[in-house]
Amino acid sequence: MRLHGNAKTCPHSRRLIVARVQEEGWTVAAAAQAAGVSERTAAKWLARYRSEGEPGLRDRSSAPRRVPHRTPASLERAVVALRRVRMTAAEIAECLGLARSTVCALLRRLGLGRLAFLDPPEPANRYERRAAGEVLHLDTKKLGRIERVGHRITGQRRGPAVRRGGRRTVGWEYVHVAVDDATRLACALVLPDEKATSAVAFLSHAVEELRARGVTVERVMTDNGSAYRSHAFAQACRELGIRHLRTRPYRPRTNGKAERFIQTLTRRWAYGQPYPSSEWRRAALSSWIQDYNHHRPHASLGNQTPAARLAALMNNAAGNHT
Repeated sequence: MRLHGNAKTCPHSRRLIVARVQEEGWTVAAAAQAAGVSERTAAKWLARYRSEGEPGLRDRSSAPRRVPHRTPASLERAVVALRRVRMTAAEIAECLGLARSTVCALLRRLGLGRLAFLDPPEPANRYERRAAGEVLHLDTKKLGRIERVGHRITGQRRGPAVRRGGRRTVGWEYVHVAVDDATRLACALVLPDEKATSAVAFLSHAVEELRARGVTVERVMTDNGSAYRSHAFAQACRELGIRHLRTRPYRPRTNGKAERFIQTLTRRWAYGQPYPSSEWRRAALSSWIQDYNHHRPHASLGNQTPAARLAALMNNAAGNHT
């Protein structure tokens, strides 16, 4: 509910007026004076409460119940139909015998004020590989360690915290993620840092995970973080026979599938429920990834799960077209 800027009362203060009059025996004048409103206003809320109960203490819409000169619904539908064939407001007004201002106001109200609104543009530079394993997107996300249920769950920022180096923190851990471009199949692992050794270890882990599903990784795409620019990571890619692609500087959308997966991972797993400790959160990761890959449908995959998309691509590759 939104109160106007000059409102003297709110539902709580209105309920207080009613309680003072009906339960405590105050006069309407005394209750109005205590609330800082007129006696007429106090009497109004008291009458509404007696006739409607608690709902009567809420603000009513100021919109008129009827608008005698409003454009008929049949005429609105005709305006929309003509707009769909990309007619301008002036052409629609001439065709239907309406004022141009009426047509413009109607189109704005319906969200069709501009012709561009008829056909929302496709996301720029959107792409998708055809085969599983062609490109594997890698990224990392920094997470605060958990020693107790924190303010993201309780909403309270005050409380004891471990101080290290003068800061209120209990340290950090890093979740490394990998997302297959064609299937959105994902894997993740929580590691103590995002250094080159951890990046190499996770790359090997991700490649083995996909190999177990029958997928051979051909390329990996990363940002320009120091771990991914290291000699150790380059050597690991050579040993695994993988080509390393890096995004252009300041273009995170190039690695957008990993970025989008991290948003879901953070919202649903990392901070989606109250974990008593970081160990509990790490233990929940594997089951969450299992649910993500096998049970969560993706709109970008035609409401398929990543596992179902992988199965379909592998069947097509084997010649089992349906």
